[in-house]
Amino acid sequence: MMTTSNQSLVSQFIILGFPNLGGAEVLFFILLSIIYIFTLSGNVLVISIICSHRHLHVPLYLFVVILSFLEIWYTGVTIPKMLMNLLNEKMISYVGCLLQIYFFHSLGITETYLLTAMAYDRYMAICNPLRYPSIMTNCCFFQLAACCWVVGFFGPLTQIILLSRLSFCHSNTIEHIFCDFTPLIKLACSDTSLNVTVGFAINSFLFFLAFVCIILSYLNIISAVLKIKTAEGRTKAFSTCGAHLTVVLLFFGSVGFMYVRLTNNRSVNYDRVMAVIYSVLTPMCNPIIYSLRNREIRILLRKKISDLFRGFKSVSQD
Repeated sequence: MMTTSNQSLVSQFIILGFPNLGGAEVLFFILLSIIYIFTLSGNVLVISIICSHRHLHVPLYLFVVILSFLEIWYTGVTIPKMLMNLLNEKMISYVGCLLQIYFFHSLGITETYLLTAMAYDRYMAICNPLRYPSIMTNCCFFQLAACCWVVGFFGPLTQIILLSRLSFCHSNTIEHIFCDFTPLIKLACSDTSLNVTVGFAINSFLFFLAFVCIILSYLNIISAVLKIKTAEGRTKAFSTCGAHLTVVLLFFGSVGFMYVRLTNNRSVNYDRVMAVIYSVLTPMCNPIIYSLRNREIRILLRKKISDLFRGFKSVSQD
C-alpha cells in the first residue's frame, strides 16, 4: 500500500462494523436510520422551541440548546459512517479515521463539561437564588460555554498526536463500529504502552474532574432542597434537575465504562455494545428526557404538535 506518513504503511482502514448480524443488515440499516432521523428531528425541535420563545432565553434553557446542537454533530460524526458500513462501504482513509476519532472525542469532552456547567447553573439557582441573577449573567453563561468548547477541542490532541506516530504495517481491519483509540491501537505494530498510559491519565482526569464537580453540585443541591419546608417547593426544585441528572447518569455511565481503563483487553463485542449505547442510544434519549422531564418544554411541545395537527387538518379540509 502507499504510505501516508513516515510512520505508517497503511493508507486505508476497513471498519468491520457489525459482522454477526446474520443477514439482517437491511433491517438494522432501517432501524439505525430511524433512530438517527429521530435524534436529529428531536434535537432540532428542542432548539426551535427554545429559540422561538424569548422567555426561555435564560441559562437553564440556553445550555439545553447548546447540548442539542452538540448532539446533532456528535451523532453526525459516527452514525452516517455506520449506515454506509451496513451498505458494505467499509473503507475509510488513514486521515479520515484520525479525524473521526478527533471530532468524536472533542465533541464528547465538550458535552462532558457542558453537563458540568449545567450542574453548576442548577447549584447556583437552587443554593443561591438571590445572587443567581447577578452571577449567572449572559456574559458568565457565554464564558462557561466557551470554556467547554475550548477544553473539548484541546482535550484529545495529545492522544491524537501519539496515535499518529504509531506504525500500522500489518492488518488494517478495525474490529469496531467506527474509528476509535482502542481498536486502532490494537492494530499498531509498534509499542503502544505510552498511548495506553497517556490515554488513561487524560481520560481519568477529564472524566473524574467533571464527575466530582457534578457530584459536589448535587450534594449541595440535595442539602438545600431538603431544607425547604413544603413538599411542593421540594418537588419544584428537584424537577428542574431531574432531566439533567438523568442525562448525566446515562452519559457518564457508558463513557466511564468504555474509556477509563488501563488495558485494552476487553472483548470487541463489549466495546461494540458500549459504543452503541453512548454514540446512538444516549443521544436519542436526550431530547426525549428534556421534553418529558421539563414541564415548560413539555407544554410548549404539546402546543406545537397540536398546532401542526390543526394545520394538517385545515389543509386536508381545503
